[in-house]
Amino acid sequence: MISSFFSKAKPIHFVVVSTLLMIAFILTKVFKTTLNYDVLEILKQILLFGVCVFSIFVFDFLSGKNDLTKSNSYKILFFSLFMVMMPQTFLNSKLLLANLFILFALRRIISIRTMRQVNKKVFDAAFWISLATLLSFWASLFYILIFAALLLYTVTDIKNWIIPFIGILTVAIISVCFLLLTNTDVLEYYSNINTAISFDFSMLNTIQIVVSSTVILSYFVWAVFFYVNNIKSKSKSYKPSYLLVLLAALIAITIIVISPEKSGAEFIFLFAPLSIIMANYIEIISENWFKEILIWILILVPVINLML
Repeated sequence: MISSFFSKAKPIHFVVVSTLLMIAFILTKVFKTTLNYDVLEILKQILLFGVCVFSIFVFDFLSGKNDLTKSNSYKILFFSLFMVMMPQTFLNSKLLLANLFILFALRRIISIRTMRQVNKKVFDAAFWISLATLLSFWASLFYILIFAALLLYTVTDIKNWIIPFIGILTVAIISVCFLLLTNTDVLEYYSNINTAISFDFSMLNTIQIVVSSTVILSYFVWAVFFYVNNIKSKSKSYKPSYLLVLLAALIAITIIVISPEKSGAEFIFLFAPLSIIMANYIEIISENWFKEILIWILILVPVINLML
């Protein structure tokens, strides 16, 4: 049974989910792209796949280190299955990198709970989100998480509320210097960043995306009620962390809704917080058969999509 296999955290689980991602990644590149696979292109694809796998490790670290789930591998299983369900994520290198930067930021934001080196964690979070913003403008909405964390963890030192702007300024200066060194027109580069808002979902009107997005959002709506109720049972020191995960999910959904370039790849920002929410939900389910159904649906949907 799959639910029993992933009920404990073991190194073999990383091998399994990495293999799953590799198969999905290769199939997506073969059937959905027309790339000329020379040596440089192959190396680029290997690096992109490395970003996918590394994102799993970072996600597992931030979840385990901050006790956002129990000691199991459900979270990385859900994360990888969501990516496989929405293979468009493999086709957008900018969003893959942006999501990795957001995971770095989440790790620093949630760890503010310990109240150690708060200023450094706030700066790092703002720095990583700023890098993600250069790749995908609406990733800037995750700045909200920094100030929400300062509020929820009752950080009163005014300096820590100013530090995020220093992190933003640092990235701005570095990016301008890089553009100047590469003889790139700075004004033209920044003017080309797509800051538009679009509610046109016609680009998502394919059977595969409709089916996958419906399942993903249905899981979110179903599990979030149990997740919110479960927060009440958490200790006072951990409640803010769980609330931040929920806020991250809501921000990700907002990005999906307003993103001007809708391809399905923008769902990637939702996968990490939703995986934590789903892992928390599946941990409280006593019926093993129901756990199996929830997981098997996520496994079968990509297979069904291939046949449609």
